[in-house]
Amino acid sequence: MKVWLLRRLIATCVCGVMLLGAPSVPSAAVRPPKLQYELTALPNGLTLALSEDHSTPIVHVNLTYHVGSKNEKPGRTGFAHLFEHLMFKGSKNVQPEAHTSMISSVGGQSNAYTTDDETVFWETFPAQYLPMVLWLEADRMATLRIDKDTFTNEREVVKEERRMRVDNQPFGRLNEIIYDQAFTVHPYKHPTIGSMQDLEAASVDDVRDFYRTYYVPGNATLTLVGDFDSTQAIQLVNQYLGRVPKADHEVPRDIPQEPAQTKEKRVSLEQPWPLPAVVVAYHVTFDGNPDSYPLHIAAKVLSDGQSSRIYKKLVYDTQMAVAAFGNANLIEDPNLFYAVAIVQPGHATAEAADALIAEIERLKTEPITERELQRTKNQFARDYILQRESNQSKALMLAHAIVIHRDVRTADGEFDIFQGITTADVQRVARTYFRSENRLVLTIMPSSGKAGAR
Repeated sequence: MKVWLLRRLIATCVCGVMLLGAPSVPSAAVRPPKLQYELTALPNGLTLALSEDHSTPIVHVNLTYHVGSKNEKPGRTGFAHLFEHLMFKGSKNVQPEAHTSMISSVGGQSNAYTTDDETVFWETFPAQYLPMVLWLEADRMATLRIDKDTFTNEREVVKEERRMRVDNQPFGRLNEIIYDQAFTVHPYKHPTIGSMQDLEAASVDDVRDFYRTYYVPGNATLTLVGDFDSTQAIQLVNQYLGRVPKADHEVPRDIPQEPAQTKEKRVSLEQPWPLPAVVVAYHVTFDGNPDSYPLHIAAKVLSDGQSSRIYKKLVYDTQMAVAAFGNANLIEDPNLFYAVAIVQPGHATAEAADALIAEIERLKTEPITERELQRTKNQFARDYILQRESNQSKALMLAHAIVIHRDVRTADGEFDIFQGITTADVQRVARTYFRSENRLVLTIMPSSGKAGAR
């Protein structure tokens, strides 16, 4: 899922405190208990994962449709996110917004979100209401109501959401500018929320076709975690979602593959922003590839938090940036590692770009320290433990392993992979991906003037 860049500008997350003079960082790699789960498939193609947890009388349901913004066609962006909204607007037996109100009336919570690769609907509720929740999900999977008035109204809601989160925020368009410049044909080029032009051009028939194509049992994974008996839960899932007819088509997976970049790309643009921004980005591999794990480590060392190398160099030491951050956006298809500097007035953008590149190049010429490596391993160990604290986070891990990795075993297996990474692994992936011919250098100047440039 992509990081909300503005939030990172306002409050950069401190993911590790630098203890100056400390000789080493002790290992925190106490392996969390493995998840206990059962995996099956219904005759209509629905994938079902169950994990019993009787510690509290609560159940979490995660229904993941393997469709996101990357499944959209040019000129039809924003459909996956728009459709997430429409899934709450009523079905044959449920009135608009009643899905949410029925869940909350029994003390539960529900929501949804859309990413580049998937759309997720979830509910957390008292265990005795599992039949009701399964019925609700089955009803909107099979009989969603999409009328013209509802579609038109919800399209306006999404357009206003875009104005609020993107268009009217300082640096709000930074993420989509990076991706538009870095990609040429892969649909990661366009943002999940879509463009105003495409949202305006969308028709109700377009949306109905999207529903019929992707919102089918064979494209869905249902994950249940909590206080239930698995045998009874399977019977309930078959009783409700098992009755949804199997699709009469294969879900299309014709995603254009991004060609390899063969030379450095430098681009200068203008935006109505208060300060210049400099971005250095590299194409990297996909989530679950063996190289993705040391790339995660490299990203934490370079750009995650105020103790990261980039932040310390550009904000603390040289004071050429008011903020500096980055991300290894490792998702289903090959994506990007990028680093960003918001340039301090009085400093040149070229100076900031050179500083970002120099810190990235350091990873290739000298290994990270054992202390840096252990600190990041401790952070991953902490995250794995925290992800087993709630039914929701356990369901999310299982669903991600099934849908994106296509291997449920990675929900547990990645812990050992991270703990086995060496400094040589990090240096190897830096040399593999952080090459000049694989690099985008993007400079975005304030359109109202050239403040900050020399």
